[in-house]
Amino acid sequence: MNYRLDKRDLLLHIEGWNKFLNKTVHLIACGGTAMTLLNIKESTKDVDFIVPKEKEYTYLISRLQELGYTKVSGSGWQRKGEQYIFDLFAGNKIHTTELLESPLDERRHIKLKEFSRIYLGILNYYDILISKLFRGNTVDFEDCILLARAKKEEVDFAKFKRVYLETSSYDISDERYKKHLDSFMKMLAKENIYDE
Repeated sequence: MNYRLDKRDLLLHIEGWNKFLNKTVHLIACGGTAMTLLNIKESTKDVDFIVPKEKEYTYLISRLQELGYTKVSGSGWQRKGEQYIFDLFAGNKIHTTELLESPLDERRHIKLKEFSRIYLGILNYYDILISKLFRGNTVDFEDCILLARAKKEEVDFAKFKRVYLETSSYDISDERYKKHLDSFMKMLAKENIYDE
C-alpha cells in the first residue's frame, strides 16, 4: 500500500473535492505538499493546505464532513478507509507559524491551477522555508536544502533571512528559531548555495 501522494494523486484528490463544492474555495499548498506540486519532491505523506479565508475554511470543512471526513488531529482530516490525512489550516497559520501576510496576496503564492470551484496555489518559497525551519525537525531541514538547491536562482537568501527574523520576532520561541536559522545558513554555505 502506498502511503505517499505524488503530484498526480494530489491533483486528483483536489479535483474530487472540487466536484462536491458549490462555492469557491482558495487552497494554498504548504510544506511537503507545496514541494511536491513544485516538482522538488516526488511525493509527500503529509498533505498540508492553508485555507486563507475563514468562511471558505468553514464551508470546506462542512462539505468534507458530508463526504465522510472526520477530524483526527488538531488540523487533520481523514476519510474512513483512506490512509492520507489532510491538514487544513485556516487564515495565515501553518501549525504554530503565523505568516506575516496573507498567502492569498499575489506576491505570497504561485498560482498552480484553477478548477471550477477550487483555486489552487502554492505558498511562496520564503514562507515554505520559514514554516519548515520553525518546525525544525531533520526532514524539514532536508526539505529546505532541497528547495534551496532547486530554486537558488530565484531565492534572495539575504531577503529570506530578513523575513525569517521578522516572522520569528513575533513568537515566544524566537531564540530557538534563531538557532534553526543559524544552522540552515551554515548548511547553505556548506552546499555553496549562499555564504554571508
